[in-house]
Amino acid sequence: MNIGFFDSGIGGLSVLREALTLLPNENYIYYADSDNAPYGTKTKEEVKKLTFDAVKLLDERKIKALVIACNTATSAAVRDLREVYGFPVIGMEPAVKPAVEKNNNGGKRVLVLATALTLKEEKFQNLVSRFDAGHIVDMLPAPKLVEFAEKYIFSGPDVSEYIKEIMPQNINQYGTLVLGCTHFPLFREALEESIPKNIDIIDGNKGTVNHLIDILKNNDLLSQSNQKGSVTFYKSGVEVKDHITLSNYEKILYGSSAL
Repeated sequence: MNIGFFDSGIGGLSVLREALTLLPNENYIYYADSDNAPYGTKTKEEVKKLTFDAVKLLDERKIKALVIACNTATSAAVRDLREVYGFPVIGMEPAVKPAVEKNNNGGKRVLVLATALTLKEEKFQNLVSRFDAGHIVDMLPAPKLVEFAEKYIFSGPDVSEYIKEIMPQNINQYGTLVLGCTHFPLFREALEESIPKNIDIIDGNKGTVNHLIDILKNNDLLSQSNQKGSVTFYKSGVEVKDHITLSNYEKILYGSSAL
């Protein structure tokens, strides 16, 4: 059986890339809803419907576990998905806890970069409330990065100018930048070039995949195969077979994201 990965677009490939490293013998189905991206500017109800439509297709293809590799979709739909489906559903969570733990005693603040919907949703607000007793977490929406990513633009003057435009003027007060959208690790190099070198950049991708591994072990669902697994791609309900799209996906997964 397959492990399903779902994202509003190509951002979840950054999570799948971690899974392929840590669980190379599993088979995967990746669903990118790029025709309806970005999700971060939609209403919660719209995101929930789109997510359920995608998961219905994945369920029909007999998945044994599902990773909602999208912070926005996780915020909007993960609780309801767990009530409807019998397989394990793993969501994304911005790495607020480790960022706060690192900066609490160092006099630096934490900046969370995410979509507007993720930042305003109850799930994220509860996460911050649990771990940010010192009120050192600030939030910054960056919707245009998702738009750049869906056009496979991960660097260059337009990206650099946008990053510099949205970053706070007092950027030096931050010790950690948390990437709270799975599209954003694809811009790691551009971000590193645009912010001070002493600011750490972290995301929740590896933690999500480690959680997936624990869930698979606990439910006796790990693949027993010794052979390298496969990845099948869907884009908004249609299996991806055209060479250009497959090539772009594979460059993100196996090679450089600078296409």
